[in-house]
Amino acid sequence: MYLDGLLEFMGGLRGVEWLYYFWPFFVIDFGRYVFLDGLVLARSFLGATRRRRLQGQARKILYSERPLVSVLVPGKNEGRHIPALVESLANQSYRNIELVVVDDGSDDDTAAICRRLKREGKIAQFVRNEPRGGKASAANTALFFSKGELIVHLDADSNLRYDAIERIILPFYIHPNLGAVGGDIRVANTRTSLATRCQALDYLKAISIGRTVSAALGLLRIVSGAFGAFRREDLERLGGWDVGPGLDGDLTMKLRKLGRGVVHEPEAVCYTNVPTTFRKLARQRYRWDRSMVRFRMRKHSDVFRLNWSSFSWRNFVSSVENVGFTLGLNLKWWIYFTQMLILHPNSVRYLVVINYFLYVATNTIQYAVAWATLRGTLRRVDRRLLGMVFFMPIYTGIFLRLVRTFGHLMEIFHRVSYTDRWNPWKVSRVAKQDAL
Repeated sequence: MYLDGLLEFMGGLRGVEWLYYFWPFFVIDFGRYVFLDGLVLARSFLGATRRRRLQGQARKILYSERPLVSVLVPGKNEGRHIPALVESLANQSYRNIELVVVDDGSDDDTAAICRRLKREGKIAQFVRNEPRGGKASAANTALFFSKGELIVHLDADSNLRYDAIERIILPFYIHPNLGAVGGDIRVANTRTSLATRCQALDYLKAISIGRTVSAALGLLRIVSGAFGAFRREDLERLGGWDVGPGLDGDLTMKLRKLGRGVVHEPEAVCYTNVPTTFRKLARQRYRWDRSMVRFRMRKHSDVFRLNWSSFSWRNFVSSVENVGFTLGLNLKWWIYFTQMLILHPNSVRYLVVINYFLYVATNTIQYAVAWATLRGTLRRVDRRLLGMVFFMPIYTGIFLRLVRTFGHLMEIFHRVSYTDRWNPWKVSRVAKQDAL
């Protein structure tokens, strides 16, 4: 019987043998994503009182100055989502907001919906790009027509918690040298499918907790384009957004090179609509994974050179951590299973099952930590994701790993991001010529 063989195999393992057979889990994944995260979050919990005091002081300054906040929303074929976004902005606790929407050559009813909302006074500026220029072009157009000294970039298929704008701009009044604040991205359409529920738990782990920890360590490498805040002076100094995909991580790195701080604000909650099928999700993640190679390993490869005139250890470690835990540790699994197949072919059927339950346990711990840390901002549907821990080892360990590996290889050897229809081909051609 298989179960008897499994129990016999496990019973025969001694301490050092557990480490030998499951070194990726114990040496890397558990240490990085459970132990280290737990230490950082515990330290953050102990400093909660001081954090609240600083937020209270910052709030007083914010409401005494009342700066204009420009919310930039570039998008294509997002007409069905615009009304919910506009409604969420109208209900914000901080009210001195102007909404600038740029329609990047949509062929749905986006333009008609936005023009109606502008007539109703719910959109300050509406611009239509024709022909389509791509997301970076639309974002830069919105920046040009905006007037605020603080800029919030928001995806068109998103909507905000009632206090999200206030929460995302408060850190600028706490940290004087701050260049960007990342909002906390949660899944809006969690109930739609198994794919969206997997993403909902993944976002809680990777964004809500993962980016909070990275920011606390000074290693945060990306402010999401779905919801991020910036100073206008910094955006204008950098010339706005460069051509993507991956334009949000690219901009974050450019801000870090300026010496600006980057933080994540877990209480600035944005709900975004995610792909509803695994096929659509694979296409999205394929684009994201290629952008890591394009920007981290090519465009910003100078951060790895110790003789760079403006070398920063913090930027160096941040990029090493990014490349290491995406490209390097993705490769480590292929090495691990190849090693097991060659050296212990008769034990592989047991190793796979034991690894599965180790990662189920890890995901359970991570979800419990997220639930405890974020309970004040979690919706009811987010509190009912515990059952998804049984899917996550397959979702992250097989599905996303296959997509990631394929994306990395295609971008390293073929630079396929420059032929992606996500950008107009003329834009991609120029970007490739200029090494953007």
